[in-house]
Amino acid sequence: MSFNSDNGTEFLNHHLIRYFGPEGEKKRSAQLMTRSREYRKNDNCHVEQKNWTHVRELFGYDRFSNPKQVELMNSIYLAEHNLLHNFFYPQMKLKTKLRIGSKYKRTYDRPQTPYRRILACESVPQATKDALTALFITLNPFRLTKDMDKKLRAFYKANTPISDEKEAA
Repeated sequence: MSFNSDNGTEFLNHHLIRYFGPEGEKKRSAQLMTRSREYRKNDNCHVEQKNWTHVRELFGYDRFSNPKQVELMNSIYLAEHNLLHNFFYPQMKLKTKLRIGSKYKRTYDRPQTPYRRILACESVPQATKDALTALFITLNPFRLTKDMDKKLRAFYKANTPISDEKEAA
């Protein structure tokens, strides 16, 4: 088994290297630690793109070292962020990419939410589509945004380094 990460320093840090290193807890489960997948030299740009849309855009570039924030981050992703992105934020998908000389002509599909794309897909079972439609009916994007903003305020309020908390005590 190997551990593959992107090139961001937020993922390869001293704690992670120590964790997977020779004296670390996972020394036998991860024999190799690399920065990208084998034979996939263009992976990092796609990973970094998702880091921007799913991490940086929401939480910024600060380094978070308080373990209390993990629960808040997971809650934000699982509850509000996931639902907003999948049901209410349309995305453009690349249909064709044609090379003309040294340039590319790209043709995109019309923007749709992932939810609408699933409903239009013929290979998805009708039971799954019905369950998603039932969930969609119950959602309110304004309420989700308000709840996410409330959790984000609590998240940033909890961004006190552990050493500062110990000194204050």
